[in-house]
Order: sequence, then structure tokens, then C-alpha cells
Amino acid sequence: MTRTVVHLLRHGEVHNPTKVLYGRLPGFRLSADGEAMAEKAAAWFAGGDITHLVSSPLERAQQTARPLADALGLPVALDDRLIEAGNAFQGMVVGGGAGVFGAPRNWWKLRNPFQPSWGEPYVEIAARMLAAVEAARDAARGHEAVLVSHQLPIWTLRLHVEGRRYAHDPRRRQCGLASVTSVTYDGDRFVRVEYAEPAGATDPDAVPGA
Repeated sequence: MTRTVVHLLRHGEVHNPTKVLYGRLPGFRLSADGEAMAEKAAAWFAGGDITHLVSSPLERAQQTARPLADALGLPVALDDRLIEAGNAFQGMVVGGGAGVFGAPRNWWKLRNPFQPSWGEPYVEIAARMLAAVEAARDAARGHEAVLVSHQLPIWTLRLHVEGRRYAHDPRRRQCGLASVTSVTYDGDRFVRVEYAEPAGATDPDAVPGA
């Protein structure tokens, strides 16, 4: 059978001085550290057999893809299926006493963490991400593809292919900034997931967001 690897690259750190959950909001670019993370990720892929490069349409993802595109001489295709998860709390501060959890008006949105009730359902995230991954697998058949996306979509895709429950503690996601989650296929058959952190581990106190 034909071995194909689809790498899911999470974008680097975002400039977010107000520490809001930025979600799909426009205008959130990589910080200087985030740009350095993108360069480290591009260096990590050097020597790989990458023939296909795709990004979420959000600016921070495209910025993360750019050093790799330059190094490989590949165009960056955009795929809306790789976009950040929808979230009713985007633009708000999540932690602390002034965060969304301290306001009674927000409690109704927290009623079902298994869906989740505050945002795009996990089943929908998994379906669109799987479709994007399988399209990339087919486009790079026998080689490797890189998809630049966001923490929750990447983590949900991993939970899906590994047959695990979608409901989880966000603090336990193994998906650091500029990390790489690699999905290997033998033909169309899923084989395994591997994980790497080319830019190093993410600081636990890093600004929130995805």
C-alpha cells in the first residue's frame, strides 16, 4: 500500500495583549515569538517529502505557513475547513473574575460541555477536519502534506481518528504552539498519530486563544 503522512501544524503565538479569546476575529497576527516559531517549524520540516501545503484562511495560520512555503517553493492553498472552531465567547476575556465564567448571563451557554453548548459542536469540527485531512492525503498520495490549523480543530481530529471521546479538559490538550500532529495512512487506512514540538513546549502562562 501507499504510505502518506498528513501533518497538522498549529500556528505560532499570537500578539494578544488584552488576552481575549480571539477565535475567528480578524486582525490577530503572530507575535514576534510566533514568527520565530513559524521559522522553527519550517526548519523542522526541512528534508521532508512535502508536496502539498494548505492553510486555514485566518491570518495567523497563513503567516505560520509562509516560511515553509518559501523554503519548499510551494503555493499555499486555503481551506475553510481548517478554520478555528466557532465560539460564542470570542472577543471576551475568559479567565479571572471578570471572565465569562463569572457572569451569570453566560451560564446558559455552559449548560452542555459534551457538545459543547458554547460553540461549534465537536462532531461538526471532526467532520470538516477529517474531510480536509483526507483531501490532503489524496492530493499528496505517497508523499507528505502540511495543513496549518488551530488547537481545538487539530485536537478534535486527533480524538476522532484515535477513537476517543470528544469531551475533554482543554488544559490537557497535547497541541502546543507551532506543534505538529502527524497522521499516517497506509493507502486509505489510518495507521497512527505522532506528535512533535519543533518550537519547544508552550509556556503554561501563554496568552489564551487557539
